[in-house]
Amino acid sequence: MLVRNQLSLAISLLATTGMVNAAPDLQSANLYLEETTVIGQQDRAKEISASAIVLDETDLEVFHSRDINKILLDAPGVYVAAEEGWGLRPNIGIRGTGTSRSSKVTILEDGVLVAPAPYSNPEAYYFPTTSRMVGVEVLKGSPILEYGPATIGGVLNLVSAQIPEAGFEARANVEAGSFDTYRALANVGGHGANVGWMIEAQNFQSGGFQDIDRSAQDTGFDKNDVTAKFRVHSDNVPGRLYHQLDVKYQYAEETSNMSYFGLTDADFNQDADRRYGLTELDEMDNSRDSYSVNYQLRLSPAFSVSALAYRNEFQRDWFKVDKINGVSGSSIIGTINTNGTDAALYQSWLDGSADVADIDIKHNNRAYVSEGVQLVVNGKFELGGTQHDVRIGVRDHRDEMDRFQPVESFAQVNGELIFVDSTAGNVTGSNNRIETADALAFWLIDDIQVSEALKVNVSIRNEDMDVSRRTFGDNDRVNTPAKTTNDANEWLFGTSASYKLSDAWTVLGGVQQGMTPISGGSKKPDAPETSTNYELGARWTAAATEISMIGFYSDYANTVQYCSNAYPCDNGDTQGALSLGESEVIGLELRADTTAQFSRLSMPIGVAYTYTQAEVTEGVNGATDVSGDEWAYIPANQLSATIGLIDGATGLSGYLRASYVEGSCVVTGCNRTGDTFSKTDDQLSLDASAHYALTDRADLYLNVDNLLDERTIVSRSPYGARANMPRSFTLGVDYKF
Repeated sequence: MLVRNQLSLAISLLATTGMVNAAPDLQSANLYLEETTVIGQQDRAKEISASAIVLDETDLEVFHSRDINKILLDAPGVYVAAEEGWGLRPNIGIRGTGTSRSSKVTILEDGVLVAPAPYSNPEAYYFPTTSRMVGVEVLKGSPILEYGPATIGGVLNLVSAQIPEAGFEARANVEAGSFDTYRALANVGGHGANVGWMIEAQNFQSGGFQDIDRSAQDTGFDKNDVTAKFRVHSDNVPGRLYHQLDVKYQYAEETSNMSYFGLTDADFNQDADRRYGLTELDEMDNSRDSYSVNYQLRLSPAFSVSALAYRNEFQRDWFKVDKINGVSGSSIIGTINTNGTDAALYQSWLDGSADVADIDIKHNNRAYVSEGVQLVVNGKFELGGTQHDVRIGVRDHRDEMDRFQPVESFAQVNGELIFVDSTAGNVTGSNNRIETADALAFWLIDDIQVSEALKVNVSIRNEDMDVSRRTFGDNDRVNTPAKTTNDANEWLFGTSASYKLSDAWTVLGGVQQGMTPISGGSKKPDAPETSTNYELGARWTAAATEISMIGFYSDYANTVQYCSNAYPCDNGDTQGALSLGESEVIGLELRADTTAQFSRLSMPIGVAYTYTQAEVTEGVNGATDVSGDEWAYIPANQLSATIGLIDGATGLSGYLRASYVEGSCVVTGCNRTGDTFSKTDDQLSLDASAHYALTDRADLYLNVDNLLDERTIVSRSPYGARANMPRSFTLGVDYKF
């Protein structure tokens, strides 16, 4: 109630100030209002008083990458932990936040939350298909308090194909390549006097690059996406109210023959693309329906209101090997790697040379709902000689995860899987539960133009959260469940500033409090992960050259891990949360872009570098981690460098990208234990792309990923060593009309 009262008062004050003291030089808005971005055009990123990066459609089309892990190499301060080689379920972190299932990063599509349950279960088992995006934005620092719920590292916003600004537009993009990979995308749209629309469909499929022992089953996937957008708006007449209504529907489905099992190190070294025969039946099936309605009202060039309603429904069933004769996959791999007791027996199970009486293959079956309504008031006004752009918002959100996970039992006989039994009639405990979250968020953002040279951002956010878990002991859920509850209320404050020293030089800095919410399974006294985050840096822009260098530091008062089967907590738990105590993250981001011109040839060059040191500074009593322990999946050094050559006269162009990611711990504190099986390998990759402009609207391209065919252990989660994709070729054509 307090937040709602404050919002009502703030809106009243803003409306009064905005209409009485509106800045006289404000221009009328564009033909229509667009709220799909968190930053906007690339030029806008340079004006924000914090770290901001925009990769637009032109950037994305250089390599036509279908893997978000590859794309984010060009965004310093962002880390990705690969898993299956395709980027289907990426693990993303920003400025030291954990990468596990991207659970500590706020991910948006067109400005709307996309995680299946952003509060109660933030692990992103769904991620938008990257190849249908036309923009990627990464925002950090104080301005991220406008978004949430995760507000420590940063915000990642994916921009999908837009409704045309005017007239009729269409696109067809078709490609084929290695491992029987095929992708076809088509969209069509138009914009008349008061109505706009766009429809897009994409199919993306592959046979996969792994080979299953004793099986003809492929290891690929089949993904389908359909997106529809509709807009209706009033005439844009100065002095009159402007109304705009946007409706979006997005459907996605995936069937992928992916497994939780990786490989032992010895098996990896012999054949990085091997998959054990007892994982033959492993398969992920999921589907998602997403709806959003956004109404915007512009009362004047200085005052507008927007209202958003959204609902996401996500269902998934990952049918995968859970235990073998009662032993977990991670224990089996770990025992073999360290030559522990029963190592030879476990290896014979994996090789299929020994019969196994009980192989549990679990339906990791879950249904998610995420829905909410949001109201934002925007006012621009002059006050005391300073220009203010104020946004006041409130969001009422609810999400839920419903888990019902029966197990089917198989036996391995002579290397083949034989069905034995199903436990569908007796699903209890952690396999039969519902977790929910209700959250009310409030924010106030003021971008202040103090002078021509000085910009200041002031941000305030409040998150009021209630979470619960109900665990059932019967399939019909008639009996009273075991229940846990928790709640939290966090006020977060931030401010940042940028100052133009000259036309070329800008310095910036800021401080902001951040939070990762409590999860649906948390219970008192579990508290949200909290930190105070600082950044300080400079930008230099001259002609065709842009350079930015920003240092960052995060002081965690409470470091929290989310526990799962894929990424167990440091104490071995696979559910709930674990507090590690206090931690610190210190790092440096560097990005440089320039274009050299040689007569008719141009040579674009881009570099992105990140240095990060993330470690525990004071462990919690009873925790397994101590001061100095490095965090998992945070590489100390990460570098990406791209160079291109463009011949404007012939339509030919070529690009080469080299990337390096230093090996990292896969469990906290591997730097202390010295365990070689607790680290990933250093990763060095070279990608190439060649283009030929068939016409000014048609582009023929050839991509070669991992040109040197370097194979390394890029991850050890879940259940063993995992490789990057081998060398692959893609031939495609992209036609826009």
